[in-house]
Amino acid sequence: MTAKKNERCAVQIEPARSITLAPKTNSDALNEQELADYREYRYEFIEWLRREGKNPEAYEGYSDYTAYETAYRCARYDAWVWGLEERYTVPPTPEHAIGYIEDEVAYRDVSNSTKGKVEEALARYHDWTHRTRNSAEWDHDQIFDSSGGDAPRDFLTRSERQRLREAALATGDWREASIILTCLDAALRPVEVRRARAAWVDTDNEMLRIPREESSKNEQDWRTSLTTRSTNALDEWLDVRANDESYDGTDALWLTRVGTRYSSRSLSRLVKRLCRDADIDPAGRQLTLYSLRHSTGTYLTAERDLAATKAQLRHKSAKTTMKYDQVPVESRRSALDNV
Repeated sequence: MTAKKNERCAVQIEPARSITLAPKTNSDALNEQELADYREYRYEFIEWLRREGKNPEAYEGYSDYTAYETAYRCARYDAWVWGLEERYTVPPTPEHAIGYIEDEVAYRDVSNSTKGKVEEALARYHDWTHRTRNSAEWDHDQIFDSSGGDAPRDFLTRSERQRLREAALATGDWREASIILTCLDAALRPVEVRRARAAWVDTDNEMLRIPREESSKNEQDWRTSLTTRSTNALDEWLDVRANDESYDGTDALWLTRVGTRYSSRSLSRLVKRLCRDADIDPAGRQLTLYSLRHSTGTYLTAERDLAATKAQLRHKSAKTTMKYDQVPVESRRSALDNV
């Protein structure tokens, strides 16, 4: 039975607490038909959060408290999207999420912790729309730390970066080694690994050349520095790749063992496996490809400055670099040798 047919206006989560499907700000903006549609849409989202949102593969849901906070933060986000678009529209797009964080949430007079929790709520929301509504994946580099600090979350220490490099090289697999070494230098996002083409690699000048139309932020052409060791790994991988039939007819720089492009999940599995091999204790951290990116930003800032970090990490907005204008590629390469 749908939420509308059940005349449901709220989801009861405990005897004295419920989640209103369409808070007043949202319901006041909708006509009768839109309101019925939105209530059903929200009911499905909230139930997904509670049933499987935390780990869909294991059918592990979030606590009722997290579902409650997430639901109301996302309702406020929906209302903002409708005001921007001047119409009712669901689901929102990743571009909406980026605009909301950078143009709205970043300027709120609230703590960084609260801003970080909003980002996390939106990440859950867009994970749901991606899984159930065939929407584009929001590949997001979180700006604000929900624990209240200004430092990037879940980054690797300098020692751990070195051990991860060694574990990647110990696999005897140039594909995996080149991914990890390149990501430690270039701080690639998962979507950039997925989109990476062999033509990006400029071994002569030790850099990646990412065309504007293929960059994850679609803002400008990027020249991203690489260390000599990472360039050598890529050079070896390109030789192996040239003799691998699974790459016939594709310009993808990297494919998984089953011939598909990498996803956030497959890259996270790779990082976690190599961290185990390197005896890196998660210690409460979520170790993913972003852990490599965050550590590069952290130590590059320490070695150089925020301008170098902004350029190397390909940030569209300087606000994103707050947590860690252009400098020569060669200067960034020498800094990378120290991190």
